[in-house]
Amino acid sequence: MTNDLPSYKKPPVVETVCGVLFQELRDLHGVHLGLFWQRLKKQYCKNRELPPLVPVIEQFGDQQPVRLQLTDVPPLPRTWILTESEDAIIQLQRDRFIHNWKKVSPKDEYPRYTRVIRDFREHFSAFRNFVEEQELGSLVPLQYEMTYVNHIPQGDGWTSINDIGNIFPDFARNVSSKRFLPEPDQLNWRTSFCLPDQQGRLHIVIRHIRRAADSQPILLFELTARGFPKDSSSEAMWHWFDLAHVWIVKGFTDLTDADIRKRLWRQES
Repeated sequence: MTNDLPSYKKPPVVETVCGVLFQELRDLHGVHLGLFWQRLKKQYCKNRELPPLVPVIEQFGDQQPVRLQLTDVPPLPRTWILTESEDAIIQLQRDRFIHNWKKVSPKDEYPRYTRVIRDFREHFSAFRNFVEEQELGSLVPLQYEMTYVNHIPQGDGWTSINDIGNIFPDFARNVSSKRFLPEPDQLNWRTSFCLPDQQGRLHIVIRHIRRAADSQPILLFELTARGFPKDSSSEAMWHWFDLAHVWIVKGFTDLTDADIRKRLWRQES
């Protein structure tokens, strides 16, 4: 499935996310997350707590809505466990397992999909085994998700929002002097595309923001595949993530300018 994918020597990706939403584990408590952390502490030596993520489920046509469980169990924070450099993060909550890779230093290079999916697969399997060992119930997947976050800094093919067409040809703006409206002050474009056989959607976000680390203006280009295959087998799960990766890479290529891809991101194929 991935043999004919475009390849880049210097892609602008700064973060990848692989995640599973599953039926809530009502018996999962903070003490269990602490026990799981102990197993990974040599590599993931830091931890943080954040508010839990709210589930978003993709639906098509007359599909029956996924019923999320209501419970009187007190909410559990989302727990982050991080490597020392904070370039890898595992996020845990009662209905979610997520693994992130993050670019922390300008010298950090995107580790490629084979490593991204390998690390996610390894740690998710460890968590699933832990849940079974602790008799916390069964992991019943409801939805899978993969996100690639790209930062395109000002100066890399654009200097103002009027130059958006230099990067994304579909959105070239006519800057004729006869225009009444000035250059846009903000940019926030969102759309989605259906994956084959209604296995989910590819969501695209393009925003003009300032990077938190140094306030540099950037174009945030985020591609998120979210959905579920026709069956819940383990084999179908990993085929779905391969499909999501294909759509993200080809979607990235489809929406961006060919010269920019070759000149800035060093497209090889």
